[in-house]
This record gives sequence, structure tokens and C-alpha cells, in this order.
Amino acid sequence: MAIDIRDRRESGRLEAWDGDRLAGVIAYFVLEKAAPGALVAVHTVVEPGHEGRGIAGELVRTFYGIAAAEGVPVVPLCPYAAAWAAKHPDVAPAPQPELVAAAEEQLAGGSR
Repeated sequence: MAIDIRDRRESGRLEAWDGDRLAGVIAYFVLEKAAPGALVAVHTVVEPGHEGRGIAGELVRTFYGIAAAEGVPVVPLCPYAAAWAAKHPDVAPAPQPELVAAAEEQLAGGSR
């Protein structure tokens, strides 16, 4: 069965669904305090029983695609997303350091 990726922006989640079962998620927020803004990946989880199927990678690839379509960068604070981005610089350009600092500040302040 194909994985269905759903952006739940209002709840800060990019979800992967396998039929009627949640298979994985990226928790994220929108950085609005620094221009040009960004999508900030905080945590990636693949549910038990769904590991090893490439779901986390597909979530991150889709996340970068959403950001590209919106014309904003991604700040991968999530270790998995950061590692994936390092392996795929063609579709996952590194964010400017000031955006990373602003995202870390927003995350620490709890204002998502």
C-alpha cells in the first residue's frame, strides 16, 4: 500500500499514513520572526512496525518540497532531518546561520 503524506500545518505535523494507520510524523513549526521565514523540522518519528520502509526519508523529502513550493528554506533542527539534508544537498540546501539561530530561539521560547 502506498504511503499518504498529509500536511497538518494547524497542528504542526507532517504525517505519513499507511491506510488508516499513522506510520510516521515530522513535528514542525513555521518560523515567522526572521525573514524570509522558514519551516523548522523539530522531530521525526516512524511508528513501530513501519521502520525500514523509507518513510522517514519520504517525510523529509516531502517537507523540503513543501518549503520549496512556498519559497522558504527549511531549518532541520531534528537530527534525522539534518542528516538526511546533508546527504541530499541538491534538494536540501543548508539554511543561513541566522535562520538557525532564530529557529532555536523560537523553539526555546515555546512560541510556535
